[in-house]
Amino acid sequence: MAERSVAVVGGGTMGIGIAYRFAVAGASVYLVDLDLEHAEGSVTAARAAMERAVERGKLDRDTAAKAGARMTAMPDIESVPEGLSLIVEAVLEQPELKSGILGRAEGRSPEILASNTSSISIDSLAAGLDAPEAFAGMHFFNPVWAMDLVEVIRGAATSDETISAVLEIVGFLGMQAAVVNDSPGFASSRLGIILGLEAIRMVEEGVAEPEDIDRAMELGYRYPMGPLRTGDLVGLDVRLAIAEQLAGVYGERFEPPELLRRMVEDGKLGRKTGEGFYKWE
Repeated sequence: MAERSVAVVGGGTMGIGIAYRFAVAGASVYLVDLDLEHAEGSVTAARAAMERAVERGKLDRDTAAKAGARMTAMPDIESVPEGLSLIVEAVLEQPELKSGILGRAEGRSPEILASNTSSISIDSLAAGLDAPEAFAGMHFFNPVWAMDLVEVIRGAATSDETISAVLEIVGFLGMQAAVVNDSPGFASSRLGIILGLEAIRMVEEGVAEPEDIDRAMELGYRYPMGPLRTGDLVGLDVRLAIAEQLAGVYGERFEPPELLRRMVEDGKLGRKTGEGFYKWE
């Protein structure tokens, strides 16, 4: 397969993970963030993750070295080469921010344009694009280097050719796809958030401790990770933003519990701040 060249816009946790996965698969990756300094920091973080994978025996050293060398930090979208195989937007779950980024990215004429959104309608994001038929959702899961699923979201205007191309890209990454039609929250977030919110309500009501709620799902239903630990890993602020987005569409069943709002206000966001429903190193 010919070498692919992709750009990832957004150097946060998800952007770093997506860039990591493409570089390890053999693609040339341009990682864009707020400015060159932030982008270089994100590339350094991706390379550090590769080194940790080598130490754990998950990645051989030669592959990690070559993957790290294939990553390039970029100061802005306009510096990205034109005509790339793919540009993936992976910024915060804010519709206006994403729409602005996608419009600028489309100006670089990629073959495929995608958004790593977990809850925002693909049709709404496509509304400002000149070629919505070449746009789709690619919802990756955290941590991207360990999770093999990509939820591929088809918008009303997304062409069959684009879906086929995205599925080929997912295969190139050594991952698997779940294809869903556009709907706020898609499949994974609607199901994951409703379970996570109910688990938080159980803590709020004193039904059980977080460890016991998670253990019930892990051992009773064979979940690899319970909903509260998952929320800590994803980020409780992210969980809250998605819940508020879905509550605006689907109503009361997605209304965030007061406990979740309070924890986010107190800065207890999960692993990234050292404390959520669990204490983290």
